[in-house]
Amino acid sequence: MKQLIPAGAPAGLLFAALWASASVATKFGVQSAHPLILANVRFLIAGSGMLLYAYGVQRNETGSPKNAWPTRVEFRQLAIFALLNTTIYLGSFVMALKQVSAGIGSLSTATNPLFIALLSALWLRRMPRWNELGGLLLGLLGVGIATYPLLQNSYATVEGLLILLVGTISISAATVYYASINWRLPNLVTNGWQVLLGGFQLLPFTLLVAVLDPAVLSESHFDARFWASVFWLILPVSVAALQLWFYLVRQDAIRASLWLFLCPIFGFAYSYLLMGEPITLFTVAGTGLVIGGLWLGRK
Repeated sequence: MKQLIPAGAPAGLLFAALWASASVATKFGVQSAHPLILANVRFLIAGSGMLLYAYGVQRNETGSPKNAWPTRVEFRQLAIFALLNTTIYLGSFVMALKQVSAGIGSLSTATNPLFIALLSALWLRRMPRWNELGGLLLGLLGVGIATYPLLQNSYATVEGLLILLVGTISISAATVYYASINWRLPNLVTNGWQVLLGGFQLLPFTLLVAVLDPAVLSESHFDARFWASVFWLILPVSVAALQLWFYLVRQDAIRASLWLFLCPIFGFAYSYLLMGEPITLFTVAGTGLVIGGLWLGRK
């Protein structure tokens, strides 16, 4: 059992609680505005804010040059990481949450370690181990079982689940890529640049799909619910949770991924209490299979 409990328990526990809350916050936000508008506003504000703090306030307070400007190579690395981690993953996630329940969004996050293990094996050019493949299949089966009644009750669609799958594969690839780079920049600077670059890379799609379409734009309302969602997704999720995630990954990427065990538990609790989404025997059984798959994949 001790092998399943990573070091840095307070940081890991707080990360899981904050990261799982993104599903409910996004679900509220997409009720007011198009998902891509919500995502782009979040990315551009969050990225700009973190960089202004890192290069302005923080640097003036410490007088330290450690918050250096990225080199050309580092900009390329940040752009690749931003594309996978922010543009594709978070863009897909916010689009999918328009069509699936917040609980399923959190449950899909918990399957990341299984894809991480598989992609790590491919990255190292070795055959995936039996437990890695078995864990992945068990996790996907769990998501399918948990989703089954939601498909019938309009809490999820097949299209939404496929978009979630694309995002899950993308963030898993981002984690493997991030762990393969010896990052010189501090966490806050790395996070700020990757969020801002991810927002710029998503911007053309947002303009094409949402902003330049009068019918879509007219359905977006920048009300208190929208800005409350943006605020939560920026500070507790984009800033606090990602800072904790980068810290955990730098300590040990595999152990860090174990904290995703808790995301579906927090996620379903939030969605039940705040969104009134159902928790059924299918939900419990599916979550159990996902956690079992995670255990097998890490065995």
